[in-house]
Amino acid sequence: MLRGFNRSLAALLPYLPKPLVGLFARRYVAGETVEEALRAAGELNAGGFQATLDILGEQVASREEAFLVAGAYAHLYHQIAGANLRANISLKPTHLGLNLGRGICEENLLTVLEAARATGNFLRIDMEGSPYTGDTLDLYRTCREQYPEVGPALQAYLHRSRDDLTQLLSPALNVRICKGIYREPPDRAIQDREAINESFLGLVRQAFDGGAYVAIATHDLTLINRILALIRELQIPTPRFEFQTLHGVPMGGQREALLREGFRVRVYLPFGEAWHEYSLRRLRENPDIVGYVLGNLWRK
Repeated sequence: MLRGFNRSLAALLPYLPKPLVGLFARRYVAGETVEEALRAAGELNAGGFQATLDILGEQVASREEAFLVAGAYAHLYHQIAGANLRANISLKPTHLGLNLGRGICEENLLTVLEAARATGNFLRIDMEGSPYTGDTLDLYRTCREQYPEVGPALQAYLHRSRDDLTQLLSPALNVRICKGIYREPPDRAIQDREAINESFLGLVRQAFDGGAYVAIATHDLTLINRILALIRELQIPTPRFEFQTLHGVPMGGQREALLREGFRVRVYLPFGEAWHEYSLRRLRENPDIVGYVLGNLWRK
């Protein structure tokens, strides 16, 4: 009954004033400014975690906007270095203009890559909806030819991901494996949750077998336990992988438990002015947060 109530409230959030939505959004977003995000990364580092910074936004409207986003990401690398943070950057290609044309995105992506090289840092090229998958992987290959500290993401629910991993696989690969959040038709993506988990586990095994470094991005506690069993079965050393979680998503202490076991744990810190739509999506995925926040407000 309580879950149904939370879902009903979550469904109403898009129609509420942004300041009110902000009460619920704070859990998922590391702030609107770079300073807030850097402070959050520093707090994570102090607790033993690593971080990835992600400027919120995608599907830019103009070449000029994409250029400005690239500049912001390039500057962010220098800010991370200046603050001596254990943090890198993840970005979405359409935020750099892939929706406007591959050439626009490539030009901007190489600008960001040069800043990663200049600061000795890593760049994660995230994955979006399936219409962009092929171009995104081609852009990764272009970047990889110029600087080794760059890696793609693969979505376990896409039918093509196994073949994509086969083509990418080498000991030099650093790949992020996640489930996938975009709405995709059955001919492109697995629809059954358990089947997605099986695909996820299969991709992790395939990547390990190929010698790749694997960033395991999931909050599914059952799946994490299965992956831990796989790591023990294959005797994968800890420098070969990390676990990744999103800022604000509750995990019942699992994140801290992984850290205590000596595993590397990285927390994604999304931030920026485009927090509204991102937060609504996260709240739709996890409506129980609505009740949690309301309870805290009531206790105050």
